Amino acid sequence: MGFGPIAESLNAGLIVLTAAYRGERSGCLVGFHTQCSIDPPRYAVWLSKLNHTYRVAAVADHVAIHFLGRGDRDLAELFGGTTGDTRDKFEDVDWVDGPHGVPLLSRCPTRVVARRASYIDDGSDHVCMVCEPLEIESQLFEPFRLLDAVGIEPGHPEAEQRRVSGRDRPGDRPQ
Repeated sequence: MGFGPIAESLNAGLIVLTAAYRGERSGCLVGFHTQCSIDPPRYAVWLSKLNHTYRVAAVADHVAIHFLGRGDRDLAELFGGTTGDTRDKFEDVDWVDGPHGVPLLSRCPTRVVARRASYIDDGSDHVCMVCEPLEIESQLFEPFRLLDAVGIEPGHPEAEQRRVSGRDRPGDRPQ
């Protein structure tokens, strides 16, 4: 038994991270995220190096973290099941320009606009972006969780993810 079943059992809530840089918008579904400091407040988000959003967020100073609710499966499918390399996902959703030019998804009232404080790249297939929350909007909500996303195929095929991360053994599943 590998680490995957333990992580899946945690059934974490999912978010959509959005970013913009010089007129290019991007957003992706994220399963790896958590508060990582109380004082000062910080929030960590891990982005796949394959994602278009990673490339945009890497040069953007600010991002938005949108906490998905139970009824947001269609947003999870759009931002997790398609790639910004070939499609402008924002054509299919209502959004507004937020502070610092960050795209805000209109349907997600629980969100944080944050400044990128640092990146941590340990050589794995994801990079950790540590964010400083600047503007917070929140409502009580029931999170859309990992197990709610069963059946959403990633925008980048699994074989491509394994090849890029160097994990090409049977049974390995990128997270």
